[in-house]
Amino acid sequence: MSIKLTRWDSAQHLDSDEAIQAYLDACVEESEGDPAFIVHALGVIARARNISQLSRDTGISREGLYKAFSEEGNPTFSTIAKVASALGLTLTLQPKSTNTF
Repeated sequence: MSIKLTRWDSAQHLDSDEAIQAYLDACVEESEGDPAFIVHALGVIARARNISQLSRDTGISREGLYKAFSEEGNPTFSTIAKVASALGLTLTLQPKSTNTF
């Protein structure tokens, strides 16, 4: 008897705003400052939310979005900002501590 295995796809489990927020929070925490990890997380969220609709909302082609969020992708900050906005997310920068400046 053989066991059939399938590849885990986080996007299949991001079916609510709460699940997406929890996933994004966990990815930010686990990223240890690695921007590629955050970009990957945004790509997963984009797939969960409907990449075709995201393409229409951002004005970026579906192929362009898939390429930007692929393992070899290197999206510009402009692309990240457009995608985050279309997903209903806000990018926020804040000091690591109050004694930074």
